Amino acid sequence: MTAIRRLVDDAASRLAARVGASGDGVVVAAVIASTFFIGFGGGVIYPILPNLGAVLGFSPFLVGAILSANRFSRLFANAPAGALVDRVGTRTPFVVGMLIQGFATSGYVVAMLAPFPEGWFMLARVLWGVGSALVFATAYTIASDVSDAGSRGANMGLIRGGVLFGFPTGVVVGGVVSELAGTVTAFVVATAFAFLASAVAYATVPETHVEPGQGTSAKPWDVDASVPALTVGVVNFAVLFVYIGALFATLVLFLDSNDLDVLGFDAQGSSGIFMGVTVVAAGLSMYVGGSISDRRASRVPTLLAFLAATSLGFLGLAAADSVATLAVACLCVGVGQGGTSGPLMALLADLVPEDRMGRAVGTNNVFGDIGGGFGPIVTLPLVDTLGFSVIYLACAVLPAAAAVVLLAGVYRETGHFVPRVEA
Repeated sequence: MTAIRRLVDDAASRLAARVGASGDGVVVAAVIASTFFIGFGGGVIYPILPNLGAVLGFSPFLVGAILSANRFSRLFANAPAGALVDRVGTRTPFVVGMLIQGFATSGYVVAMLAPFPEGWFMLARVLWGVGSALVFATAYTIASDVSDAGSRGANMGLIRGGVLFGFPTGVVVGGVVSELAGTVTAFVVATAFAFLASAVAYATVPETHVEPGQGTSAKPWDVDASVPALTVGVVNFAVLFVYIGALFATLVLFLDSNDLDVLGFDAQGSSGIFMGVTVVAAGLSMYVGGSISDRRASRVPTLLAFLAATSLGFLGLAAADSVATLAVACLCVGVGQGGTSGPLMALLADLVPEDRMGRAVGTNNVFGDIGGGFGPIVTLPLVDTLGFSVIYLACAVLPAAAAVVLLAGVYRETGHFVPRVEA
């Protein structure tokens, strides 16, 4: 094992040395592959667990708590994960985060076979959140480390796209495999892919962030509260609040209330189709948005354009009265949400010192999880009292407010509303 480990370390060192000279494609591709495969474990449980609530006797409240446990554990793990990256580097936390998610996925199998299944499911979801905090903090930091101003936006978008598409792929795999071969088999497949992701990460991802023995002395509670981190975090909060917390949480209710359907599917099936439309649009625009921002003198105009697209999408949702108008509105929201991802993370890397990037990413992820986690808690009750139009109009205002925060924060940090991208 020592000899094998030495060979892997030597290969990783050679790869790290080649990054500056030959580009970042190999490292970025390895991170994308790892995060894509690990996403199966995050998505596979969604089409299965609600049905297990009836089979195993879980209450609706318990099912909801299990499904959301990973997001709240990640909320508390994000900042320490970012500090750890700045302290010890990216390779070890990335691989360990992958392994934690692999063992968490195997917990689903144990839950199906062992006594006290609800406890095993809850433990698995909590561990998944901790592992994903490590993976997210390292993935974006790696992209920042191996990129320059001319490729940073595109690479950030590609990595975010890998994370994004892994989840719905897991949803599809979970539903199809559980239907054809059973629930346990579906969880075994997800576990296999999770450990495959860990193996890919171990074999291919080099250390990119610190030299041996030269990491910072960052403590777990050392949170990056700089102007760039807070500015980007607020924008991330706004985008994920309206996208996950409002659109995804209320779409099925909107379809049912307005008697809209696609291809004869009921509200649940039709909402899945519309959500798929937004995910595909977001995935494509993630790379496009990042790439555009790399080629322009500043990332701010690109960000403002995609924030405007998000606002227009929610204005369209407020007025939607047919499948066609709803589809256009969902496309706008998906394009806007996805298009902000690459430029936003690239802007963070542009403005934050390299040795604080891990903590800055952790701060950004905290804001994102607050937006995505608490959005449904806010929007679902208000839909019943205020109606869909009022909620969607309010959601149209939020990205516009985020644009104001973006301009103010960037000006405070750089002295310019539209700072140039520096190599």
